[in-house]
Amino acid sequence: MDLKIEKLLEKVRQTAYEVHVYFKHGHLEKVYENALASRLKKSGIKISQQIPIIVLDEDGRNVGNYISDLLVEDLLLIELKTAKNISEEHEAQILGYLKSTKIEHGLLINFGSYKFQIKKYIWSNDKK
Repeated sequence: MDLKIEKLLEKVRQTAYEVHVYFKHGHLEKVYENALASRLKKSGIKISQQIPIIVLDEDGRNVGNYISDLLVEDLLLIELKTAKNISEEHEAQILGYLKSTKIEHGLLINFGSYKFQIKKYIWSNDKK
């Protein structure tokens, strides 16, 4: 794995954990999104929030639109949740976002549980 993405992943993981420790669980997803984005921006990392994702059919037609929570340095897509646990539906969602955007690396972070939950996903566009 590329050194830049490894360092980026470590910084995001650590910052997300600090947000979890400070806020605990019980807030709306937007609170965690804004806190994580703000803290990462303060450390000099480029963050985009509420990223539009267009899903295209094989013929190139737009068949759906979604919004993802965060994009870090144009390399790492982050989807945030405030659920009791990460579910298969959440995992399918981030994998669909990675496939649609052709971004290779993604994190699914759940702030809704007592226990901090974070999972990394890699999507290879060579995958069939």
